[in-house]
Parts: sequence; structure tokens; C-alpha cells
Amino acid sequence: MASGDERASIPDEVDGTGLRVVVIRARWNQDIVQRLVDGARRGLIDLGVTEITEVSVPGCFEIPLAAKAVALSGRADAIICVGAVIRGETTHYELVSEGAAAGIMTTQLDTGVPVAFGLVTVENIEQALHRSEGPGGHNVGEESALVAIEMARLVHDWRPAG
Repeated sequence: MASGDERASIPDEVDGTGLRVVVIRARWNQDIVQRLVDGARRGLIDLGVTEITEVSVPGCFEIPLAAKAVALSGRADAIICVGAVIRGETTHYELVSEGAAAGIMTTQLDTGVPVAFGLVTVENIEQALHRSEGPGGHNVGEESALVAIEMARLVHDWRPAG
């Protein structure tokens, strides 16, 4: 997600009423992830979503498989993935970040269920805190809620006739 004035505007007609949304959260970097989950919930509630389910997985690398299982279940109109990958001293950061991003993209393309990318992939804890602020601040989880609902409506509107 972009910051400041670079953020995409949200169309007025985006409405989550009646949608079922699953938030998949990683357990690594739990304090940051909880802030992202809080943001996602806040965004979903603001858009009228009342059916919100949370699924917890060990880390960000496991998120794509959980997203695929949820998508294939037919019990979600949209999925929001939240987690935090903070650079360390090894290449582990790149492997996890790239694997999670590719898996999330593949899941939504393979299943047709929108999967919003609410992971923060950052250099340090300060950047993670900045991208997971509370109400009125920059929160990638909250932004992902808006993306999930907009894309769920788009997929619904363009589903094959019949």
C-alpha cells in the first residue's frame, strides 16, 4: 500500500453488507499483527461487514496455504492476510516475503476469491509500527479491508452469467 497522497481513493459505493470475510493472521511479530487485525476489523465494520472470522497460522509463509483452504471452502467472499516480516541478519526475510506474496497472488488467481495482501514487509520495527497505527493513522490491515471488499464486489458483479 502506498503512503500519504499516493493512496488510492475508495469509491463511495463500496459496501460490505452481507459479505463473509476471513482474516488470516500470522503469529510471528504478534504485537504488530494484532494492530493489523484491529485495523482490518475496523475497516470491515466501517464497510458494513458483520461476518468476520479469524484464522491463525504459525507465520507469514503459511498464510497462502491457509488462504487457499479458506477460498476452496466456499465460506468466504474475501480473505485478508495480515502479518509482519521484519528484516533480520539473513536472507530469510526475502524468502518469506517473496514466498508469501507469490502464494497469496496465486491463491486468488487460482480460486477467484479476492485475497488482500495485508502483510507489512519492513526493514525494522519502527517501520512496522508506522504501518500499523491505530484509528486515523496508516494501517495496512485497515487498507486491506477496503481492498478486499472492493474486489469481492467486483468479482461478484463480473461472475459468469448462469
